[in-house]
Amino acid sequence: MPKMEASSSTSHDPALFHAPLLYHPRRRSSRPLKGFAVIIGSVVFLLSLVTLIVNQSPEPLASNPSSVTEAGSYSMAAQPRGIAEGVSAKSNPSLFDKVGFNWTNAMFYWQRTAYHFQPQKNWMNDPDGPLYHKGWYHLFYQYNPDSAIWGNITWGHAVSTDLIHWFYLPLAMVPDQWYDINGCWTGSATLLPDGRIVMLYTGSTNDSVQVQNLAYPANLSDPLLLQWLKYPGNPVVVPPTGIEDEEFRDPTTAWLGPDGSWRIVVGTRFNTTIGTALVFQTTNFSDYELLDGVLHAVPGTGMWECVDFYPVAINGSVGLDTTALGPGIKHVLKASLDDTKVDHYAIGTYDMITDKWTPDNPEEDVGIGLKVDYGRYYASKTFFDQSKQRRILYGWVNETDSEADDLEKGWASIQTIPRSVLYDNKTGTHLLQWPVEEVESLRLNATVFKDVVVEAGSVVPLDIGTATQLDILAEFEIETLVLNSTEDEVSDCGDGAVDRSTYGPFGVLVIADDSLSELTPIYFRPLNTSDGSLETYFCADETRSSKAPDVTKRVYGGKIPVLDDENYNMRVLVDHSVVESFGGGGRTVITSRVYPTEAIYGAARLFLFNNASGVNVKATLKIWEMNSAFIRPFPFEETLFQEMVAST
Repeated sequence: MPKMEASSSTSHDPALFHAPLLYHPRRRSSRPLKGFAVIIGSVVFLLSLVTLIVNQSPEPLASNPSSVTEAGSYSMAAQPRGIAEGVSAKSNPSLFDKVGFNWTNAMFYWQRTAYHFQPQKNWMNDPDGPLYHKGWYHLFYQYNPDSAIWGNITWGHAVSTDLIHWFYLPLAMVPDQWYDINGCWTGSATLLPDGRIVMLYTGSTNDSVQVQNLAYPANLSDPLLLQWLKYPGNPVVVPPTGIEDEEFRDPTTAWLGPDGSWRIVVGTRFNTTIGTALVFQTTNFSDYELLDGVLHAVPGTGMWECVDFYPVAINGSVGLDTTALGPGIKHVLKASLDDTKVDHYAIGTYDMITDKWTPDNPEEDVGIGLKVDYGRYYASKTFFDQSKQRRILYGWVNETDSEADDLEKGWASIQTIPRSVLYDNKTGTHLLQWPVEEVESLRLNATVFKDVVVEAGSVVPLDIGTATQLDILAEFEIETLVLNSTEDEVSDCGDGAVDRSTYGPFGVLVIADDSLSELTPIYFRPLNTSDGSLETYFCADETRSSKAPDVTKRVYGGKIPVLDDENYNMRVLVDHSVVESFGGGGRTVITSRVYPTEAIYGAARLFLFNNASGVNVKATLKIWEMNSAFIRPFPFEETLFQEMVAST
């Protein structure tokens, strides 16, 4: 029998109710985007559920499409938004032929997250120039102040003392000069040894040429960095000869080379298909020289944007400043692939003399190997947090509903919970991503389940009450190995949790209703291979997450190393319409967006499941209900906060 671990935790021995799985049998045809019949619940019932909301974030401000300013007004075009402008698309063309679901205000209200950062209203995309200054974490982000769809891109600005509770600040930069009049796009911050802060960002000119610009704080003594000045000599970098005017963007944080000059990377492409990272050198951040050759390039990967380049210690437990060089250090090169909207990374060696980077494993090079996140995730950016000696990763999480729905609810997109990043010295091949420790301050009461046996082909309900805001730690152990089993027919994540194999899938069902008509499985799938070993995949299946037909629902996942001395462990952060899943201590990470129509408010439930055909699994879990974060405008008028700012 499970025992109570602490006074703030409760433990349960489930009734071991083994309900049969409601999955359909495996089909050999390719997986289509499944459409569901539109099911409209009782309006009275849904409205009554609103009274059950506890600690929800503020109600979103709906925007009327007819009142959107010209800069933010767009027609529903078949071409994904942003391609003509040279930036990443938002719209979901595959959904244009789907019948729109009749969402209610209560459903839209539930979709807004409670502890992930998002603006009060309107559109947000890439994180920009994160930094730590005088006691405050600063997050800048691509923002449309006029509408809930992409356009009129400015820099939004927010600050936090703990990366969890945020204050909105006035816009940091707006497109008001010829060199950025079509948008202040993505950029990065560099903190100089003398305390100065340099911000480099991409501007889209009046001729839609992508150039790199310099900005800096007007007053370094201001902990909030409220005012930013653009360098009068902008642009400081223009597209080199042979580079397309609209494919040259997103400068990185600078690092100091052994010759005393600074270097930055800008993403581009050659011959439309070769993803490329160019290196520029500077001594003053206003004059730049393009170095010979490239930092790295990979054929077949297309345009590289939002490039990130940073060191990791191979035997350390702390992050490194971007300038760190020398023995015991590897370098991570990451690129956001504009063609696929996926963030890829590789670990390798940086030659500080030739300014070339070489991957440890060419077969796992940037764009053809490991992904930063295997789900709905893009345009990630890291920074070195000098206050806690750690590297922090942000990532943009897009919506997967329609633009019409985003306009109706008045907002679109969130940022992930910030993640710490370390080198995985056990595998030597992966990074480890983990939610920053500060998110644990939101944990409320905990429930513990120990050694729960989940039989093959069964579902076990977990009695934790409402399951909308959770932090789940789960470990699974296969009870017995099947001897002399043949190679599994299923490959990778298959068609989702419906595909049965000898050892899996098994995991948790989040944001599910009692009848399992809506659910999102997060699971492991160990597979037999031809040499008799097991190859494991970590997956998230959105295909039954919603009955709404006009929502993209996919199966995401990737291979995950599980070493001989390890069990199958996961951590899952559930926050309304976003689910962040961390497998194997953060070796493989998946972010999902889900828009249920019934598994909302008090109807959201959590289950264990095991759809393996040949083994039982034993599960141990600790599950916390999560509080909401305080995310609101900065209270400039309140004396208490004026004193706080002055003290920092």
